[in-house]
Amino acid sequence: MLPWIQLDSAPIPGESGELRLKQRGSEFSIMLGSNELMNSRLSGSEEALATLSREKIKGRARPNVLIGGLGMGFTLRAALSVLPQDASIIVAELVPAVVRWARGPMSEVFQGCLDDPRVAIHQGDVGGLVRRSKAQFDAILLDVDNGPDGLTRRSNDRLYDFAGLRAARDALRPGGVLAVWSSGPDAGFTRRLGECGFAVEAVNTRANGKRGGARHVIWLAVK
Repeated sequence: MLPWIQLDSAPIPGESGELRLKQRGSEFSIMLGSNELMNSRLSGSEEALATLSREKIKGRARPNVLIGGLGMGFTLRAALSVLPQDASIIVAELVPAVVRWARGPMSEVFQGCLDDPRVAIHQGDVGGLVRRSKAQFDAILLDVDNGPDGLTRRSNDRLYDFAGLRAARDALRPGGVLAVWSSGPDAGFTRRLGECGFAVEAVNTRANGKRGGARHVIWLAVK
């Protein structure tokens, strides 16, 4: 079996940890300490984040979508495949190196999706962008950290508390959807979404789509 090779590492702004990009043959992994945050062989639940959200806003002209977290681009690529040509997608990524990796060693994984004219990259905290936006987005897709149970940044908790969820609701247009990826269920988060005025659906999905893998959860919260 081929060994893992570390290609690069990058600090997480505002935190003490760092991300590490590793490669084994054609497979890539992004690690935080001993935790694997994402793997290029497992994309099903990240793709579902985009496709399930699209169903909630289907038929809208010129949809404006915000994706929190670039990761390995699976959510972005899936969004591009289902959204119309008049859509606009902003991808907010906090760690500059992740964008650099997308255009460099992982360019084959990304398949040029960052060059799609519908896509704009916002280098910075998605929470700050959400708080500054009022009735701007048809969909906000959050694949940030480990879900509501934060792992990489304590400040990510602000996305999922009452104030963060109300800010997301205010940033959505009427009928817009807040979609949140998580590594596991969280009944308290489901209740918070409801208490913040969303109609909530929690969907179970698999890391590798229909082929199995770990069980993940996607919340679809409609304003």
